[in-house]
Amino acid sequence: MAPRRLLLVGEGNFSFAAALSETLDQNTRLTATCLQRPAELTRDPVARENLRYLRERGIDVRFGVDCTQLADVFELHDREFNQIYFNFPHCGRKAGVAKNRELLAKFFQSCADVLAEKGEVHVALCRGQGGTPADKPQREWHNSWQVVAMAALGGLILSDVYPFSCKAVPGYKCTGYRSQDKSFHVEGALNHVFTRSLPFEVSQPRIFRIKVGNQWFSFPEPEALVGKLNRGFLEAPSCHPIKTINEKLIAELGKAFPLKRLKCSFPLLPQEDASVLPFWNCDFLSAAFWISLHEDNSNSESLTGGTSQDVEDFLVSFSELSLPKNPGRDGKEEACEGTYGQAKVCLRPSLLVHVQDVIEVPDFLSGSLHILSGPVFQKCHILPFTMPAFHETLFILGFNQNLKDGCLQSLLDHLKGILDSLLTQTLLESSKLSSLVEFVLQSNGKDYMIRVKTHNFSPDCTEDLIIGSVTTSATSVIHKDQCFVFVSMNLDLLAMLVWCISDWRMLWTFDNRFLKNFVPGKIEPFKSHSLYPPCYVHDISFWIDEKKGFDELEFHTVARAVSQDTVISIQFLSRFQHPKTQQVSLCYRLTYQTCDKALTQQQVASMQSQFRKEIQQRLYVIPR
Repeated sequence: MAPRRLLLVGEGNFSFAAALSETLDQNTRLTATCLQRPAELTRDPVARENLRYLRERGIDVRFGVDCTQLADVFELHDREFNQIYFNFPHCGRKAGVAKNRELLAKFFQSCADVLAEKGEVHVALCRGQGGTPADKPQREWHNSWQVVAMAALGGLILSDVYPFSCKAVPGYKCTGYRSQDKSFHVEGALNHVFTRSLPFEVSQPRIFRIKVGNQWFSFPEPEALVGKLNRGFLEAPSCHPIKTINEKLIAELGKAFPLKRLKCSFPLLPQEDASVLPFWNCDFLSAAFWISLHEDNSNSESLTGGTSQDVEDFLVSFSELSLPKNPGRDGKEEACEGTYGQAKVCLRPSLLVHVQDVIEVPDFLSGSLHILSGPVFQKCHILPFTMPAFHETLFILGFNQNLKDGCLQSLLDHLKGILDSLLTQTLLESSKLSSLVEFVLQSNGKDYMIRVKTHNFSPDCTEDLIIGSVTTSATSVIHKDQCFVFVSMNLDLLAMLVWCISDWRMLWTFDNRFLKNFVPGKIEPFKSHSLYPPCYVHDISFWIDEKKGFDELEFHTVARAVSQDTVISIQFLSRFQHPKTQQVSLCYRLTYQTCDKALTQQQVASMQSQFRKEIQQRLYVIPR
């Protein structure tokens, strides 16, 4: 077993190294370093005694080590430290926040060269210096050391923060800059623990290939959905919370109703005749992601990024579907470019498009709960609880018209009890209400929205959330004596509420640390591996052509695509009309922030520049 290696930088009198060395086991190697030369420490009796003690214990002590140039100190074979400690960094004298930020930035960048893949960087800062909400009181961002933003420059994220206690390391005596007698004020100090982030790379859309009859077609995934197709969260091997919450829902409903689980096809090409549903209209279709299928005569074997099973499922469903028409910007349908060569289709915006297929089969089982679960995709504005991709589960129940009221009420009562039970598991006793879920009757007098009272879950939830719907409007040509109820649930929103996950993007992270939060059989509040990520704000203004109009939904979609989902807020600021030319200008404020990766100001500036170019090309506006 390889030894655990610890590196201390910026040591003053080496009291921290001496105290820490007493707690180490035989499998841990400690290297303690300082910037000073040995001669500079000879006047300090405490430092002399600690150095003598460390040498007796065989600790590796090094002098003249610049913590911003660690790669120059350690050879390639001598790197890979599991933990790096820097207690109370400071440039000295009356250095301002800018100088100390620069020190942190260079230190973190240097750590990236010598830190093990799963290593940690511990940085202790005096009260308020870090600039995170963990500081009490929290300094204004511009007046802090902006520690999380500086760490991002080294590809690091803040994964833990807790009070720094000298008592936890008996014998440690904090000194000032270069071991000066005046020590730092450690009351209220915090220890910040940083870990490596997954690299923030520009992701290219994958190319998918599908076979229709004997013809191969290909299409690129939409830029706003990069990394969200074919993730398999609901598949058999998955231990994702989306699957867990879906299985819990189904198991509990199975105690009250016979179940029939249906296989969900690849999420492409809803049926054109789905217009029989009142909620499947041009507005709904205009929010769909439309893509072009191109003939592909290459010899690739299957769907890129998917499995052969995905292809088989898709072949079966595709043969039963017609190519839909593409709604134009004015809501009117545009003909497809052709069944062969190129055709426009869309990704499924809801499982409700499959309702007619299910209820029209001759062997539909009345009284059984038919279940369909799968991913769906919709263009949407950038808001905290709206998402372009999520997982939906659809419950379809058919029953005799004479039993309509009783069957519907029974289903709603069971569903309400299950949801209330799930949603209260992670709440404190003092926060629990008698009921969190309510069914809100719609204006048509027969359909419902499923609403959750969310103020008990998160301060970010200022309004109650709609997590699903109950619809009773469809009829069957074959089963004319039957009534049907469709319950649609947003599994992603439900999982967020159950596990107290504040950011929907975390559900889609590729970081393996996410899934380690979820223990089979237990529901506990989620703890993020990336705390207090920095925000970057940019404004943008542009002239619009009022005759052509301005598509704000597409504006949000382009922002989502260019930023790779790092834009978390788009705020309309102002509208200006030039007094002479009458030309109209709009101004918006974009806020960038990641939930799981290190993001730097330079990366954001590059994305903002690209965003200006993209909206000019796609939305026909003129940036100012």
